[in-house]
Amino acid sequence: MSAHHRAAVVALTALAPVSWGTTYVVTTEFLPPERPLFTALVRALPAGLLLLAVARVLPRGAWWWKAAVLGALNIGAFFPLLFLSAYRLPGGLAAVVGSVGPLLVLGLSALLLGRRPALRDVLAGTVAALGVSMVVLKAAGALDALGVAAAFASTASMAAGTVLTQKWGRPEGVGPLALTGWQLTAGGLLIAPLALLAEGAPPALDAGAAGGYAYLALVNTAIAYCLWFRGIGRLTATQATLLGPLSPLTAAVLGWAALGESLTAFQLGGMALAFGATVAGQLTSVPARRRDRARGPDADAVPCPRSGMLEAPPPGGTRVAPADPRGDAR
Repeated sequence: MSAHHRAAVVALTALAPVSWGTTYVVTTEFLPPERPLFTALVRALPAGLLLLAVARVLPRGAWWWKAAVLGALNIGAFFPLLFLSAYRLPGGLAAVVGSVGPLLVLGLSALLLGRRPALRDVLAGTVAALGVSMVVLKAAGALDALGVAAAFASTASMAAGTVLTQKWGRPEGVGPLALTGWQLTAGGLLIAPLALLAEGAPPALDAGAAGGYAYLALVNTAIAYCLWFRGIGRLTATQATLLGPLSPLTAAVLGWAALGESLTAFQLGGMALAFGATVAGQLTSVPARRRDRARGPDADAVPCPRSGMLEAPPPGGTRVAPADPRGDAR
């Protein structure tokens, strides 16, 4: 992949976490309160069914269970666990726990893909977590053990889904739209009974709420996740995950611009650290990719056929704790 083409892939993939960073503003300004599971369901299932209708491709053979596993990890488990952590933890702490995702991906890549983590990638992931902490973390009292466990579990779920997405790739002739549709549909079907049991019947929606849900389903989920899974197929899992800090950074900027939140010099310093680590993370994996090519064809490389591919503008994505607009909102 040429440097120019690779930069374009990184830029398109980065649009996914940037989009997820808009979730807080949309949720608090337009959507009915206290309906996180219904919000997750509306985001996942309609978007998945729409992509299935567009792609017109269903899983075959082993991909029925692979799509179900990926849908559970990236959507079905990730969304509810992140919601639980957001409501039980102090504002921003869920984002801090989520920012260790790149480090988990490094460990899982070594375990599942046989890729030993480079020191530079470990440093980039650590600095990104530190920067996000400076932006979103505030002083708080005793921590809720269940909330911390849920935040870590949601991060681990997404990290495992990211690595397995790269390990399994895509079936020949299947584009990102179909793969994304499979996962969103599977995840949405897992969330549906939880939403019904926990929150009951859907709420009444006004025009603002309907527009907010439409934005979340189409832009924040269908398009953003298509771009995300497409990027995972072309970048390393570590490169893709190190784009994650753009989500809380976007949320913080929107909180300042749209909701009148203040940003201190300390927070701006954290933004600079997190953004610098994100950029560095796109550079530090280049030698590893070259070593892979020197050894021979990369068994984990994912074919990306033109058919069915979304070239430009798709949890995960979630509603975060109303106390802080800078929590992780995929």
